[in-house]
Amino acid sequence: MPVPTLKQLRYFAALAEVLHFGKAAARCQVTQPAMSMQIRELEAELGVVLVERTAAGIFLTAAGAGVAQRARAVLLAVQDLVDLARHRDQVLAGPLRLGVIPTIGPYLLPQVLPRLHARYPEIQLSLHESQTGHLLDALAAGELDLLVLALPVGRAEIAMAPLFEDRFNLAVADDHPLAGRATISQQDLLAERLLLLEEGHCLRDQALSLCHAAGANQADDFRASSLATVVQMVVNGYGGTILPDLALPVEASAHPRLCVVPFRQPAPTRTIGLAWRSSSPREPDFVAFGELVKAAHTEVTAA
Repeated sequence: MPVPTLKQLRYFAALAEVLHFGKAAARCQVTQPAMSMQIRELEAELGVVLVERTAAGIFLTAAGAGVAQRARAVLLAVQDLVDLARHRDQVLAGPLRLGVIPTIGPYLLPQVLPRLHARYPEIQLSLHESQTGHLLDALAAGELDLLVLALPVGRAEIAMAPLFEDRFNLAVADDHPLAGRATISQQDLLAERLLLLEEGHCLRDQALSLCHAAGANQADDFRASSLATVVQMVVNGYGGTILPDLALPVEASAHPRLCVVPFRQPAPTRTIGLAWRSSSPREPDFVAFGELVKAAHTEVTAA
């Protein structure tokens, strides 16, 4: 019986994800006829119809959905095999596809990346910044190797390593009634109007949990995709926000009118750490990268 090729599996996995021959062909950097031919050959070799072609578009058959799931597993296993062979002798040499969430990247990477390239000059880093859910999907699909994000992530196939605690603070304009406080309690947030990030950001979820516990009001008429935008609104008097320690050196220096008030101990925090596929053989790389991140965090918070 003919055995499917890795090319066929890769093409079909791409098609199963986007459900469009043209988009799948572009993703695999081949022509659409070549993509269609490989899918038809795969169907012929397996003896099943994988894709239902209709005037409205294409859909996976039940068999196609099962094959797609197993094709992804095969492709991940092959990638792990290549990683094992490629990285067995050197730490952090060669390609590393890194994902980072937006509430960490701008504040930590400027300290991490110079350290990384100075200590591991053979690294070939590619970077992708996105929300937590998108990054986890890309990691599970084998499109990324390592993530820096807030833990936990709640997926059984993902390994995690906590690195440090990032303390939350209240940020307000300098003429806000709470601006003169040395510290505040969570109860001081009662009835405060807090500006939060848009849906999908884990910092939003953490801030919402804090708001609900304290009785604060989320500003329903405001959504932002970056902390920089949130802070701009705060200093112009539209409300307060929850700002992690990691962001303070950048945001406080950019906005002289921003007043940051820490919470009394025990202060609410988020756990920053790494995540990778449990099946990956590159744990030594990830541990070494984590040490760099922890050193960079110490530098940022000491600034």
